[in-house]
Formats: sequence, structure tokens, C-alpha cells
Amino acid sequence: MKIKKILNNNAVVVDDHGQEKIAMGGGISFEKGKNDIVDKQRIEKLFILEDQERYGYLQEMLQTLPEEEIAVSESIISYAEQELQISFNEHIHIALTDHLSFALERLRSGLIIHNTLLEEIRLLYPAEFQIGLHAKQLITERLQIDIPEDEVGYIAMHIHTARMNVGAQDTAAGMAAIMKDMVKDIEYMLNQSLDRKSADYERLMSQLKSILQEYQKDQPGSELNQELIQIAVEKYKTVYEQVEEMAANMEDEYGYLFTESQCVLITIEVNRLLERLGHHSR
Repeated sequence: MKIKKILNNNAVVVDDHGQEKIAMGGGISFEKGKNDIVDKQRIEKLFILEDQERYGYLQEMLQTLPEEEIAVSESIISYAEQELQISFNEHIHIALTDHLSFALERLRSGLIIHNTLLEEIRLLYPAEFQIGLHAKQLITERLQIDIPEDEVGYIAMHIHTARMNVGAQDTAAGMAAIMKDMVKDIEYMLNQSLDRKSADYERLMSQLKSILQEYQKDQPGSELNQELIQIAVEKYKTVYEQVEEMAANMEDEYGYLFTESQCVLITIEVNRLLERLGHHSR
């Protein structure tokens, strides 16, 4: 493998027999330059992302985010894979690292976003929550920042989402069109447009794809706990009603029938965007 581009001390873009990939590993670019051969013993992870937009975002993230934050995120992912005995797909490396960086930025500025579903996450996803507690310890040790349990819950949900995405197949024909129209409706709820190259848009598209794939009607094990559904509906009543209206529109336009669990998960995602963009929770 030849180096095409150095992203940081621990990540490079390589040419592997004509295919472009991202290779990561401790000190992988040490004393290296363009067209140098990568030491395969240093490669810890190798990414092949078919989605060019996502591939480009991963490169940008590796170039711009602090290397120590990326390293902590990768350690959390490796620990989670070991504990759950699975291999996540590539997106977790974007989603978790991006979330962690944004969370740390907020904490450094003294801003804490409370996780209103923290206790439910703790009860419903105990394995993922324990991984979140391990992440809290790692962040304290390596970055000298003590994250609150609210963030432990958010990390647990990222791990849970990645766990459910393992082995997920591409969406059916027409799913891209549904998602495009859904984003338009969500932008109306937010009362603003999303930059198509932004982290918020990347995260939203990823979450919508996961929700549409993994929580389909009659798919075994795809329904959320009814208690969690009820809590979310009550906490985010206004947004939930807007999402239900959106779901009805999608059913009329495309014949796609949304489940209650899908509406709840989309509601939570919209509310998270409202918080991230500086709006009050609804």
C-alpha cells in the first residue's frame, strides 16, 4: 500500500491495488511521505467507504479534529466491539467521534445538555451503558475531562445504534426519495435549512437510514419498549405530533407505513437537532 495523503499522525489515505482506502494505526505516518509504503504491522483499522460523501467527511474529520480525541473514540469503539463480540460498520467511527468532539467542546464552555431519557437508557441498554461508563473513565484519564452521566447515556445510544446497524442492507428502491422529503419536513420543524456538508446533516441522514431500515413493521425485535415510547411522546409532544403528520404525508406520497417506534426515534433525533442548533426543547 502506498500513501496518497497523510491525514494525521495516525491516519493516511492509501492506494491498495488501485482502490483508495483509509488506514489507521498508532504512528502510521511517522517519518512517511506521499508514495511511501505503509508498514502493514502498524495498520489497526482499514476503511473502505463506498459512500463518497461520507468518505470525504471522514477524511476531513481526521484532518481537523484533535488526534487525542480521535484516539479516545477509537479506543471506545474497540472496547465496545470486544465486549459485544461484534464488528461495527464504518459509520460508528464518524458518528461517535463527531459526537464526542462536539460534547467535549460544549463541556469546556460550561454547557451541559441534559439527557432526558438517561434512566430509560440505563435500564433498557445495560451493556451499552456499561461501555459508556468505560468511555467516561477513558476520557477522564486521557483528556482530563469528567463527563456527566448525561453524556454516558448519549455514548450508550451511539453504541446501541451501531450494534443494530451490524449487517444492515441497503434500503429498498425509493428510500432515498423518502429520506429527501423527510429532511425537507424536518427542516420545516427546525425553521431552518441544514448545510448538506455539515455534521448535523450527516448525522441526520445516518439516523434516518438506520430508523427506516431497523424498525420496519413486523421486523422481529424492532419495537421499542412501550414505557420508553410513552415517556418520549410526553416529553416531546409538539415535535411528536409534527413527526406523525410527516409520517402521514410519507404514507400518502410513497405508501410507506411508519411504526410508532420509528416516529418516536425520529422525534428524539429532531429534538436533539433543536437542542444542538440552539432552540428550546419542545
